[in-house]
Amino acid sequence: MPLKGTIVPVTPFPQNCALFWDEATMRGTVIDPGGDAPKIMDAIGETGMTPTGILLTHGHLDHAGGADELRGLWEAKSGARLPIVGPGEEDRAILQDIEAKALTYGLRGMRNVLPDRWLKEGDTVEIGGEPFAVLHCPGHTPGHMVFVSEDLRFAVVGDVLFQGSVGRTDFSYGDHEALVDSIRAKLFPLGDDIAFVCGHGPGSTFGEERKGNPFVGDGV
Repeated sequence: MPLKGTIVPVTPFPQNCALFWDEATMRGTVIDPGGDAPKIMDAIGETGMTPTGILLTHGHLDHAGGADELRGLWEAKSGARLPIVGPGEEDRAILQDIEAKALTYGLRGMRNVLPDRWLKEGDTVEIGGEPFAVLHCPGHTPGHMVFVSEDLRFAVVGDVLFQGSVGRTDFSYGDHEALVDSIRAKLFPLGDDIAFVCGHGPGSTFGEERKGNPFVGDGV
């Protein structure tokens, strides 16, 4: 795969902040910087990549709470402003409630944030210079987006699908039926061989989850 990547665990939850870059140009993308922005900056330095943007799959604090701080730290270091892209505008209220929600967990320093560009179904984003299709996969949050490259057979699914599990829907805005429909109607048909990274824990493939996931697998 032309993309190189690494996972940076952030926040007490812990959440998989992902860095992906093109080894030829070393230009890359930060996905879901939920917190611990200085730690993410250290990882960026260790890889030698130059971030050109920040992508958010959805608005939860552990995925978006460090985006504004990271943008500021990178601008102070390089003089370049990182655009924040995504999620869907349906997550606006969640993004604007990050600071208050973080305090309920005793977490300080997380910031409310709004993106430079909202995403919608059918859009395309670049991850490390590679085009990824944007799929709207609500249920965990109303504006959750998934990024898929059919050419690379690779996806970034946030908190929609996990190895052996699916995203929580026990929020006031959660919708379990919509989440299951997103996975079965939009993700699984793309092919069993597509590997994915998710927001928490190890990744998997659509095929492994279609066969054995106790929430959305064939046996359910």
